[in-house]
Amino acid sequence: MTRTPIREVLQSDAPEPEILIEGWVRTKRDSKAFSFIEVNDGSCLTNLQIVADATLEGYHDSVIPLTTGASVSVRGKVVESQGKGQKWEMQAITVTMLGSAEGDFPLQKKGHSMEFLRSIAHLRPRSNLFGAVFRVRSRMAYAIHQFFQDRGFVYVHTPVITASDCEGAGEMFRVVTMDGEEIRLGDEEFFGKPSYLTVSGQLEGETFACALSNIYTFGPTFRAENSHTSRHASEFWMIEPEIAFCDLMADMDLAEAMIKHLVTDALESCREDLGFFDQFVDKGLISRLESVRDRAFERVSYTEAVRILEESGAKFEFPVEYGHNLQSEHERYLTETHFKCPTTVYNYPKEIKPFYMRINDDEKTVAAMDLLVPGIGEIVGGSQREERLEILRANMKAHDLDEADYSWYVDLRRYGSVPHAGFGLGFERLLMFITGVANIRDVIPFPRTPGSAEF
Repeated sequence: MTRTPIREVLQSDAPEPEILIEGWVRTKRDSKAFSFIEVNDGSCLTNLQIVADATLEGYHDSVIPLTTGASVSVRGKVVESQGKGQKWEMQAITVTMLGSAEGDFPLQKKGHSMEFLRSIAHLRPRSNLFGAVFRVRSRMAYAIHQFFQDRGFVYVHTPVITASDCEGAGEMFRVVTMDGEEIRLGDEEFFGKPSYLTVSGQLEGETFACALSNIYTFGPTFRAENSHTSRHASEFWMIEPEIAFCDLMADMDLAEAMIKHLVTDALESCREDLGFFDQFVDKGLISRLESVRDRAFERVSYTEAVRILEESGAKFEFPVEYGHNLQSEHERYLTETHFKCPTTVYNYPKEIKPFYMRINDDEKTVAAMDLLVPGIGEIVGGSQREERLEILRANMKAHDLDEADYSWYVDLRRYGSVPHAGFGLGFERLLMFITGVANIRDVIPFPRTPGSAEF
């Protein structure tokens, strides 16, 4: 008999009368006549209640020893539940314990702190919260591919190992080889030059956009930033589309459409898990997501955003000043207090942005944009890329970059240059926004942060 996912049983209007389910015991209650066993297989939030009669063959050997965390295989009949809160339950015909759980199994039926659950990242997916988080993560990854594939974008795998620093910030992990316990550098460099874990696939993505028109990347990126905030991790995933024959306005259109698509998909496909988050993690989450789905986004220039913040009368930890990056508290004020909806800020001062962003006609700002959402702040950052050869060269010189290191990137402007644009979406920040979970460490399976690379 083929295993039936518990999700299919619980969502069915008329499940098969006799099925096989397999999963892990969440709780068990014994009485003289029977046992109630709550089983979950990870396919959904809700457990399936198993009723095992004490007259069942092997009851004392297979049912009585079951404890929280044990794995079971149960064949039985699906019947209408007599209890509240569930439509179906299962009358066991056979119960087989596949794997026992020792008495110190840490996920007992009680509250656990996030810090404790991070320390058992190999077991935390069995909890309600993290099962829900990672089901949503899976669905959002699918929805991202769906969004771009439906629009004719080509999925490109950009390298994890790179010799260029896309952002020019220098916060990169260097790749080295080892000779015993000694690090090999210099003339023995494996790739013949210093190499690093990538902070972005953008530059390589541009090479494909300048051949295939519309492409996107979706993969891990790394940043050696010694930050311990709830919004930063050393390893995270990025979605980075690059679009040829595209300006900043069209770039913003695409980013806003993508966020609406992902929010809509989550509301339609992850309703049970979102309901859990709304009840136990972030009250009001669903109504906020529905507002994002239904309302138009605002757009405001960086100059106007600074004016709004300066005139707000709000007390900020970091002073607002033209020519400086907006802080998270400034971004959240714009989205949560002033506009009360997602907001795209565009045309930033050129001094605070990377070399590849297109300089505007005012020669003071660049065609850059950040999409800000309530509760998080920046979730998307992008720009129109500088397609003019001589201006790009001047930008690189102004940022103290050696053109020889980017000769292939410059070639894109020498051979059939076209206007093009793109952006980056931090996948974990998207998940924080969708789930209401406040710490990036809790939306990635095995978080890598300064001082922590467990599991």
